[in-house]
Amino acid sequence: MKTPKRIQPLVEEGLVDDVLRQLMSGKEATVYVVRCGEEIRCAKVYKEANQRSFHQAASYQEGRKVKNSRQARAMEKGTRYGRKMQEEAWQNAEVDALYRLAAAGVRVPKPYICFEGVLLMDLVTDAAGNAAPRLNDVELSEAQALDYHAQLLQQVVLMLCAGVIHGDLSEFNILVDAEGPVIIDLPQAIDAASNTEAAVLLERDVANLASYFGRFAPQLNHTQYGKEMWALYTAGLLRTDTALTGRVAAEKRPANVGAVLHEIQLARREEEDRQRSQQEM
Repeated sequence: MKTPKRIQPLVEEGLVDDVLRQLMSGKEATVYVVRCGEEIRCAKVYKEANQRSFHQAASYQEGRKVKNSRQARAMEKGTRYGRKMQEEAWQNAEVDALYRLAAAGVRVPKPYICFEGVLLMDLVTDAAGNAAPRLNDVELSEAQALDYHAQLLQQVVLMLCAGVIHGDLSEFNILVDAEGPVIIDLPQAIDAASNTEAAVLLERDVANLASYFGRFAPQLNHTQYGKEMWALYTAGLLRTDTALTGRVAAEKRPANVGAVLHEIQLARREEEDRQRSQQEM
């Protein structure tokens, strides 16, 4: 196929030899199957901010550190340069998370380089060598659902022990290769220790898993693995081999009004950023 404009710089640099086909297009990026020498990999081309349908960037950017003080100030002010830096930080977050998680034993694609807004990484394949299907496209028995759910809970525990929370985990960003589930799409990954939304995002990730697999194994629908993980993590008791029960003691503390107001503030800030971006286009 014709080389997409965004991948052309990788071809010119000798990082990609041929673009074979488009694999998928999502809310954050379009993914292509590419040939790099004798290897078949995939190239994830990130969409521009005004083309993405992922609208919760403010929650995910909290706690991300920028070494350059000028860049940090520009990002805070929302200048054109600052938005460019935010885009680079958004993309680099996935590369950093992939390296960090792979080192922790989490099943994620191996990254190679992020160049000009294109992430080059391993192509996840099934037993026949074809591109692995998304979890959402795989028919499951009750036994398979319970097995995959257990595998993914272990992956989430490994991630949390490494200080990372996916932030948008669902059946749509999990692939199934010959050995089981592989977690993908991590530009919204957050640092568990520095983001005030960490508990909420972790519990939502785990609840999404229970909701999906609960279609095949209803006994998962009322589990509370996310709350249990977070309670163990904040107490310093979570280990990679911790046996989870899916149950937690009833919460007796009053509602956290401050957390609710913080969420409203983040949503308002993001809407202001969106409107400012539209005005400057």
